[in-house]
Amino acid sequence: MKILGISAFYHDSAAALVVDGQIIAAAQEERFTRRKHDPAFPAQAVQYCLNYNGLDLKDLDAVVFYDKPLLKFERLLETYYAFAPQGVRSFITSIPVWIKEKMFLKRLLREELEKIYGDEAAGIKLLFPEHHLSHAASAFYPSPFEEAAILTIDGVGEWATASICKGSGKELSILKELRFPHSLGLLYSAFTYFLGFKVNSGEYKLMGLAPYGNPASADVERYVDIIKNELVSIKEDGSIWLNQDYFNYATGLRMVHEAKWEALFGFPQRRPEDELQEQHCNLGLAIQRVTEDIVIRMAQEAKRLSGSRYLCLAGGVALNCVANGKLQESGVFDDIFIQPAAGDAGGALGAALAAYYIYFKQERKLSGRQDEMTGSYLGPDFSDQDVELVVRRYKGVYTYFNDIHELCTETARLLAEGNVVGWVQGRMEFGPRALGGRSILGDPRNAEMQKKLNLKIKYRESFRPFAPSVLAEDCDQYFNYRGISPYMLLVHPVATSRHKDLPADYHQLPLRDKLYYLRSDLPSITHIDFSARIQTVHKETNPRYYELIQSFKKLTGYGVIVNTSFNVRGEPIVCTPEDAYRCFMRTEMDYLVVGNYLFAKTAQPDWQEKDNWKEEFVLD
Repeated sequence: MKILGISAFYHDSAAALVVDGQIIAAAQEERFTRRKHDPAFPAQAVQYCLNYNGLDLKDLDAVVFYDKPLLKFERLLETYYAFAPQGVRSFITSIPVWIKEKMFLKRLLREELEKIYGDEAAGIKLLFPEHHLSHAASAFYPSPFEEAAILTIDGVGEWATASICKGSGKELSILKELRFPHSLGLLYSAFTYFLGFKVNSGEYKLMGLAPYGNPASADVERYVDIIKNELVSIKEDGSIWLNQDYFNYATGLRMVHEAKWEALFGFPQRRPEDELQEQHCNLGLAIQRVTEDIVIRMAQEAKRLSGSRYLCLAGGVALNCVANGKLQESGVFDDIFIQPAAGDAGGALGAALAAYYIYFKQERKLSGRQDEMTGSYLGPDFSDQDVELVVRRYKGVYTYFNDIHELCTETARLLAEGNVVGWVQGRMEFGPRALGGRSILGDPRNAEMQKKLNLKIKYRESFRPFAPSVLAEDCDQYFNYRGISPYMLLVHPVATSRHKDLPADYHQLPLRDKLYYLRSDLPSITHIDFSARIQTVHKETNPRYYELIQSFKKLTGYGVIVNTSFNVRGEPIVCTPEDAYRCFMRTEMDYLVVGNYLFAKTAQPDWQEKDNWKEEFVLD
């Protein structure tokens, strides 16, 4: 049985192919179009998924869209009715688009598929599971658990903004829902907006900013009290009620009423390029604490309702790896699986799996593997011939290694000497994290590496932290954590034995002084609060990346390296060897490894393209 899942038309469009219950291929459209968070119909992702398995559209049993558009339209109409006469301007803007396009989604999907596959689209079966059911299916079915509680939290689907489900075998049932306009995802996005980051994109920046807040500051406690007393009422079961007097997302074109927020917190809304001040960091820490409180309460309620020992997580809020780490430390559940593509892109995969197990009632058989995501390496890969074409086009100069062991040894040496290396190997990752398939790498011992990567390679805000990739079996040597974290979705502390002493006035230091203070013997991956967003690397899912880190360990004694996504600010992660070579030549990266090819920057011909990529990819 062959099923194609699709998510589209809001943000992070994607396609995923499931064959006989096995996840064969999945990719986000942005990687092909080079437009970050591309919401368009995922034409190239669809073609990639089917081509990867040699299929035509007529070979499929169904195409499955990840939510129910009519229910979503119903929510829009009821919301405008409830808030009228507020929202007239937004109503006039959005409703015609809905009537013209999204309301008739079945017809729109067929038209888009016809553009690619012609008449084959006419008879294809189309299915529409609910949004949060798609999220829940994306987390439970690939998990290693026979039965589990499932918690999904995001901005909003049709009506639901969070759900608690129970999965058992092939069965999946919804136990409880939180409904729009009360939404943890939208609450977090409102703070993302107020603090000057882009909604649906900059939430992870807010999470990265939070640790710069002063945990001992009275302001943090004051902000937490304001949030809990004025903006959100939090119930014992984790459900929330948002005071709509302060929010504008239900019927307006902005997230909040800025003047009311400015009066509430005592400072103006931050503009995107404004310097970050202590008050911004403290407010970021306050909303992060409130978020963690709500997530843990929701998880406790999921435990109470399901009686399960295990938890699966999905939805955009499940990408908050700090909250995930706190939830894991809380011990509410014995073990947690988080869908690596937890946002809307993963909805494409969940829709396909929901159709396979729930609609078509197929049996579920656990393989005994770590999980069924195969390391999330589900995107395109490339051959030597593809790399040769790039070499010919740009007259690239390279060294070819027949032996992967020698290539890893040489790359490890370059890293240990302080070089920044682009690393493109095998299939591209599905989801927002680079996991050693499309990564930029560095030496975590190097105190200058964070600054170098942010300012000379990524061209982004200096406060942004970097994550470590560590050999799975060495994890507890570097971190206070013994489990696995293959998808970089958990934050845990750096091992206390590796900490450096801090001055008494550390929390009073300016942000930049705190940022570059030597905090451990792994300064480039030790976040300001001594935490790290860990990726455990496993030989079974990425043998080349595993061997590279092993080579680095033989050379330096450290089985851990810096891993950040292979892109510059505002750009989607690279997909092809050409994307990688262009990014390599446009930045101050020192070396590039694509498959068995090693490129040194100093050996390449002058870069002739004079286009300004900083305008092409604006700060997100």
